[in-house]
Amino acid sequence: MKPGTKLKSAVCSTEVMVIRSAGGQIECGGAPMAETKPAEAGALSPEHSNGTLMGKRYVDADNKYELLCVKPGKGSLSVDGVPLSVKDAKPLPASD
Repeated sequence: MKPGTKLKSAVCSTEVMVIRSAGGQIECGGAPMAETKPAEAGALSPEHSNGTLMGKRYVDADNKYELLCVKPGKGSLSVDGVPLSVKDAKPLPASD
């Protein structure tokens, strides 16, 4: 999957843009994400229902994946079942 690809959740309204990715399966709400939204929404997994926030970047522990949330939803993001976390903002340098 190349950077700039937009993915849509199959179980909620979440949409993300791929910033960086490797070879795993990107999921939302426990279901794989795809470039097109399915005709019928699937069931949201209770273990993956923490929600996503618009404008936030989500990363894995190894920084192999980075996703930008462009539309929020009820499902939480994961890669191969491993949850992604919100990327912390870089602190600005002190101006004395």
